[in-house]
Amino acid sequence: MTDHPAIIDEPLPDQPGWRRWAFRDTTRFNAFLGPMSYRIDGDVARVRMTPGTQHSNLSGAMHGGALLGFIDVALFAASRAFGVIEAGSAVTLDLSTQFIGGGRVGQPIEARVELLRETGRLLFLRGLVVQGAEEVKVAAFSGTIRKPSQR
Repeated sequence: MTDHPAIIDEPLPDQPGWRRWAFRDTTRFNAFLGPMSYRIDGDVARVRMTPGTQHSNLSGAMHGGALLGFIDVALFAASRAFGVIEAGSAVTLDLSTQFIGGGRVGQPIEARVELLRETGRLLFLRGLVVQGAEEVKVAAFSGTIRKPSQR
């Protein structure tokens, strides 16, 4: 994994094994999601954020759009963590999500992402979003990323 001028990817000293994931430009969409972190556990990338009120719906649960945004960003954080893309012009080709339960505001939420297959141009990933010590299932997802063109 190489440094990228647009991405902050650095160890979190207070959370051994975890890395901070953020865009340097805080006017980008990712900043709306707030601080994120990730780590690799075997074949799974774990990506975390803590939803705030700005991510909630009128029921006080995490808004589905915020959850979809988190899942999409988690695909890219995980792909970088797996070492299969650098930051840049990779794009989401598809993202299928099944909402299972409501995400709670103020409690860390985690996407657990697996890389199913990598081809010359594509990454096929799937995962599960869980929350809390009891690992309540919030959503299941699968997605395809097209890797950046070689320049």
